[in-house]
Amino acid sequence: MQTDAPLSMPIPGHIDPVPVPRAFVARPDGRIDLLGLGKPDLRLALETAQLEPKQAKLRAKQLWHWIYNRGVTDFSLMTDISKTMQPWLADRFVISRPEVIEAQVSTDGTRKWLLRTPDAQDYEMVFIPDADRGTLCVSSQVGCTLNCRFCHTGTMRLVRNLTEAEIVGQVMLARDALGEWPSQPEGRMLTNIVMMGMGEPLYNFDAVRDALKIVMDGDGLALSKRRITLSTSGVVPMMARAGAEIGVNLAVSLHAVTKEVRDEIVPLNRKYGIEELLQACADYPQANNARRITFEYVMLKDKNDSDADARELVRLIKHYKLPAKVNLIPFNPWPGAPYDTSTPERVRSFSNIVFEAGISAPVRTPRGRDIDAACGQLKTASEKKSRAELDRQAEEKLAALG
Repeated sequence: MQTDAPLSMPIPGHIDPVPVPRAFVARPDGRIDLLGLGKPDLRLALETAQLEPKQAKLRAKQLWHWIYNRGVTDFSLMTDISKTMQPWLADRFVISRPEVIEAQVSTDGTRKWLLRTPDAQDYEMVFIPDADRGTLCVSSQVGCTLNCRFCHTGTMRLVRNLTEAEIVGQVMLARDALGEWPSQPEGRMLTNIVMMGMGEPLYNFDAVRDALKIVMDGDGLALSKRRITLSTSGVVPMMARAGAEIGVNLAVSLHAVTKEVRDEIVPLNRKYGIEELLQACADYPQANNARRITFEYVMLKDKNDSDADARELVRLIKHYKLPAKVNLIPFNPWPGAPYDTSTPERVRSFSNIVFEAGISAPVRTPRGRDIDAACGQLKTASEKKSRAELDRQAEEKLAALG
């Protein structure tokens, strides 16, 4: 397993952002975890173990196929690797999976896994099956840097970034559970990935980028960039890099159309305002009519759900000439939440105004509410805190944002 990749920019929160060099870090048993290594690092790991460079190049290609195309974790099952080489590999390396603490299945078929890292940190991932697709919601951090007021995950302290292995491992584990090895483009249940789980992906940019490159590699997991969506609360300085270096679809957690309301419910707005955010969306290199930017908009009763809010949303999208659609999300309540869910009639009225302006505005059907797997509900059970503690942490995060 690798150490955290160097952070690309200072971030608010409770982790030390000082860059550290990439290195191969041995597990307690002395072996190196190959999960999450890109092709160059996989080859380098073999050379570091004293394998001759020409041999390392060949073995790296074989291992890549077995790990990411076939889903194999046991070296003895890799039939094109010699019987003498298999134990040599097993003595020095391991191909891991995240530790599953709990797996739940909702009445609507949604699956949620509570996972644990080797340093005993918990995080979650969710698989949402539909008739025409299956979407895996992947986490990028343990906890969250931000403090979006409507989001249960946002009440958690940020513990640390997830590594490339821990991000890719979520996809591998889902493939295991769904029986989808070897990797193939047709007939998959897992067809889409959304970086919408715990954490802000653009505050863990390097690990998210490198993990998604593995997921998109045609020789391995082979999931098209058109099938992957990265969601951000609006980390404006990193959005252009995401478009250039990752190139996946963009979703933006907008949730409000005025500075006053967005400052309250998405405090990052105090650092990067709506106008700056929407201009970054207009400049996003992958955005066009075929690959629209998705604006996520959680519907909060008497807060952001008026007809005037809907009309202002339309005005902003048209002003910035954005190829966009709007996902209207009924608020998923959680104990101690400071907001209520908009009425179905109010949501319908809001949606109709946006639709009549020629902008798609579907209402998302809540999924997995009975297992706390719906949008904004991901939060490990170990993170139950008092309201006073949550308010104190909120003030700390706001102070860090400046």
